[in-house]
Amino acid sequence: MEYVDFSAGVNNSAGASIQNPTILCCECGTTIQPNPSNMCVVCLRTHVDITEGIPKQAVLHFCRNCERYLQPPGEWISAALESRELLALCLKKLRGLKDVKLVDAGFVWTEAHSKRIKLKLTVHAQISGGTVLQQVFIVEFTIQNQMCDDCHRTEAKDFWRCMVQVRQRCDNKKTFYYLEQLILKHKAHNNTLGIKPMHGGLDFYYANDNHARKMVDFLQTMIPAKITSSKRLISHDIHSNNYNYKYTWSVEIVPLSKGSAVCLPKKLRQQLGNLSPICLIHKVASAIHLIDPLTAQIAELSSQAYFRNPFEAICNPPQLVEYVVMDVEIIMEKDRKYYPGQGQLSFRHALCDIWLVRASELGINDNTIHTRSHLGHLLKVGDSVMGYNLAEANINNAEYDKLITQEIPDIILVKKCFAVDRQARSKQRIWKLRHLTEDADDQRQKMDYNEFLEDLEEDTEYRKLVNIYRDKSKLMPVDGGDTPGGNDNIPHITLAEMLEDLTLECEDDEMIGEAGKI
Repeated sequence: MEYVDFSAGVNNSAGASIQNPTILCCECGTTIQPNPSNMCVVCLRTHVDITEGIPKQAVLHFCRNCERYLQPPGEWISAALESRELLALCLKKLRGLKDVKLVDAGFVWTEAHSKRIKLKLTVHAQISGGTVLQQVFIVEFTIQNQMCDDCHRTEAKDFWRCMVQVRQRCDNKKTFYYLEQLILKHKAHNNTLGIKPMHGGLDFYYANDNHARKMVDFLQTMIPAKITSSKRLISHDIHSNNYNYKYTWSVEIVPLSKGSAVCLPKKLRQQLGNLSPICLIHKVASAIHLIDPLTAQIAELSSQAYFRNPFEAICNPPQLVEYVVMDVEIIMEKDRKYYPGQGQLSFRHALCDIWLVRASELGINDNTIHTRSHLGHLLKVGDSVMGYNLAEANINNAEYDKLITQEIPDIILVKKCFAVDRQARSKQRIWKLRHLTEDADDQRQKMDYNEFLEDLEEDTEYRKLVNIYRDKSKLMPVDGGDTPGGNDNIPHITLAEMLEDLTLECEDDEMIGEAGKI
């Protein structure tokens, strides 16, 4: 007898119905999978709104002057349209997001001038019974104009709280022009509210003392200077004991510049390795670099050491006299005679005995003048050279009056002179520099500035920290190649060292334009 087992088929069909049970929605009767609410998704959404606690409209405050958005409670931030920063700011304005899980967020395009920003958000939330519901909705932000505190103070003409006064009180202001280029290169003036030219220097205005102190520290690092500070009481609230001060920092730059001649005090000469009393300022950077023209000995003088024993220049570039070299004899290292207590020697210069005739007396007076110079590596017979004639100079200096005749050379040579008219050399210059303010109209300042440009051309080390831009208003010479001056005998700045003066980088010009508001 054979037995047929039907239990397998029966059991399989029952198991299938248990694995995939279906029920009817209690609202619309649609067949659905069982869930704790016994409703379909459409009916569930009509009864439950997971975005109920999230506002669908909000307000963003925008300052039209500085183009920044208010981030509560009092911070103003810069953010471009449809940027990460603006998205984060909008999400922070929505308080109910902490009750749901944010899955996705993005911008919905709106016209740029509509003063509307729309966000499309996707959120998850778990409702009663453990059901997870997803919902997509749009939040609209309205942009309202509100002036920030900084712009409000600007419009009220009482906007600055801190001022940094930069001054160089001397006849030769090349150090000040060099400092201006350092400020531009490092963008140390970015936080200024305005820049105003004053007699002898510039005034920088700031909204808070942190930016002003940062500027003072930068100046003190780049150039030897003396810092003094003061504050003035503007208002005082006796009930809350709050004081409102205006702070001022005075930055006094050393009254020395490249190419000036100085007379060192005796105590300072001993500290620097017994330099000659009369020295030249080789350059002024973070320290004062001195060179002895009679021995080619160099020394560095820090800001603290200078202000302990201050001194001023006895001769400046306007007093330079042109001479013609008649003979040059290089002094070998073994034949050098130094002053007692010799210091470090310059390896970039060569000491020489040199015989000169004044250029104005060439062919009239053949009596040569002998002196010793550190420019033996540059000069040859027939060259023109600029120097100070100390024998005929009228110098009013207490330290200079103490010197004996043997310690004072008749002539101190400063630099080689190139047989080109200054005006012609300026026309051949196809590069330019940026400025913090408008160019000065004073003739003396123009002369100092032209000398500063010549120093940049003649000294490659001196211009390493200066941004030099291509002047598109001047045509490139046809035979110039990489020597824009067209003359190999004249020092020049190569095209490789020049930067393109792009109009995209206009934040400096906009910042400088604020100076007119002061």
